[in-house]
Amino acid sequence: MSDDALFEVKPFLRSLTHRPGVYRMLDGKHKIIYVGKARDLKKRVSSYFNRTHDAPKTAAMMERVERVEVTVANTEAEALILEYSLIKQHKPRFNILLRDDKSYPYIYASTQHDYPRLKFHRGPRKGKGRYFGPYPSTSAVRQTLNELEKLFLIRNCADNFFRNRTRPCLQYQIKRCTAPCVNLISTQQYAEDIDAAILFLDGKNKSVVNTFVKRMERAADVQDYEHAARFRDQISKLREIEARQLVRRAGKLDLDILGFASNSAIHCVTVLFIRNGSVIGSRDHFPRLQGETDRPKIINAFVAQYYLGRDAPSEIIIETDIADGELLKRELAERVGHKVQIRSRVRGDRLRWLQMARTNAEQGLNLKAASNATIKRQFAALGEALQLEEAPQRLECFDVSHTSGEATVASCVVFNTAGPLKSDYRRFNLSPPAAGDDYGAMSEALQRRYARVKKGEVPLPDILFVDGGKGQLAEAMKVLGELELDWLKVVAVAKGRSRRPGAEQLFQPGESRAMTLAPDSQALLLIQQIRDEAHRFAITGHRQRRAKARRTSRLEEIPGLGPKRRRELLRQFGGLQGVTAAGIDDLVQVHGISRKLAETIYNTLHLDH
Repeated sequence: MSDDALFEVKPFLRSLTHRPGVYRMLDGKHKIIYVGKARDLKKRVSSYFNRTHDAPKTAAMMERVERVEVTVANTEAEALILEYSLIKQHKPRFNILLRDDKSYPYIYASTQHDYPRLKFHRGPRKGKGRYFGPYPSTSAVRQTLNELEKLFLIRNCADNFFRNRTRPCLQYQIKRCTAPCVNLISTQQYAEDIDAAILFLDGKNKSVVNTFVKRMERAADVQDYEHAARFRDQISKLREIEARQLVRRAGKLDLDILGFASNSAIHCVTVLFIRNGSVIGSRDHFPRLQGETDRPKIINAFVAQYYLGRDAPSEIIIETDIADGELLKRELAERVGHKVQIRSRVRGDRLRWLQMARTNAEQGLNLKAASNATIKRQFAALGEALQLEEAPQRLECFDVSHTSGEATVASCVVFNTAGPLKSDYRRFNLSPPAAGDDYGAMSEALQRRYARVKKGEVPLPDILFVDGGKGQLAEAMKVLGELELDWLKVVAVAKGRSRRPGAEQLFQPGESRAMTLAPDSQALLLIQQIRDEAHRFAITGHRQRRAKARRTSRLEEIPGLGPKRRRELLRQFGGLQGVTAAGIDDLVQVHGISRKLAETIYNTLHLDH
């Protein structure tokens, strides 16, 4: 069907099939505002047009619908997967959406290595070795890794660092590693340590203790009392960890418990993680939705979006039956290769865990509601302070970060009345006219951002903040003037003479004097928060860009100089500084470097001198 073709409802409905599939509701701008799955496309889509809707969400959606598109699927399971993919891709405003789609962290063991390491991992699990998790947060992974290092003395260094060591590092000195890099432990002994660590991660603490007891006795029998004492201390630490656990292990259960709480305006789903029968943490999610208040529908949408994008445990406990429960069980089982149960009628430990998840969800909801109320008061106070006709709804703030002009990065952070809108954050890698030119950098970032705003690709903020003083303000107004957006409210935030929080000066176009607000002003607190967030986001981006640039050797830019020759050069001259100081005749002495290549190397390294 052509985008330009007139959409006529009745002929469209008559032509629909009774097969399963996915339907997409589009508004007048051809933007997808809702994606749905249907067992019977004709019946489901027709229901939207053949009756009035009491549900405010559906009524509001249908007022905006200008066209409907459908995709026919072979099975309802195929339709479910397609629905998930389209929601993830388009994020329609009337669907229930997960705001935090960041993948969960894992612990990775490189078991294919002679001396495996344990490390933090986030992202696809495609590499060789074993993955343990998921963990609810990065802090949970760091804490576990810290315990593992103290207990089992497993290395955590990167492989390139490991290969190039000639003496033990600090980790060995503080008894966090056995220095396999310099062969202070045999492969067999290290293998026993890594096997014990993996047993610990699998939740088999008793097996680990038994293993250490045997190793301690074996060491004592051969009068190796130093190692026997080490095993004794490790057993003691294991006992301490077991004693500190608040939730005892109950079998080898791997399951997620979903608690739900709602106040109609905000909805919170808390996922409680149970691994090897022990609670390892939880995470709160706040689905973004438009007027939907039906609990089973919200939980149904959450389970579909959440678990179709990641591995599911063997059991998922929810508060109520959901419409797609059976379909999801089959699809998830096929994806992860093991049986997946979705249950709502539970008792015993599962019921207690469900109550715990519900309590956590209520707590998360209360905290979110309190935070939202505070933010709304701050937005209202900001509108009054800047004498706006009404409270703003969307704020943007820009900052620039660099080190002596190197790796300049600008950040754009966005806040709305729900707080930071991180999905709309943007970074800009900049190339200002001169190194350290903050005005030029700010100009380039604003030009790139607001050219898109003018085209309608990005929402327009109610207030634009720039970090800086009159110079940054003038630069911002110049860019906006060129784009015919100089009517936008712009505020420059300077630190003030004392450079202390609370002494900020606010510069506005047409105002010769700076505005200052009381240190405890709700408006100033909001300005400080968005300014500090822009600063943090810019610095993080700058450090990443700078680190990437410094990891890249200038030798890599030279054609004909492969990894082996680069390595030999660096080894012969003790690093890039030595190579740079060498003459052409010196370079020729290195195996594999011809005179022509030596001249190329010399000219490249001295191009800027």
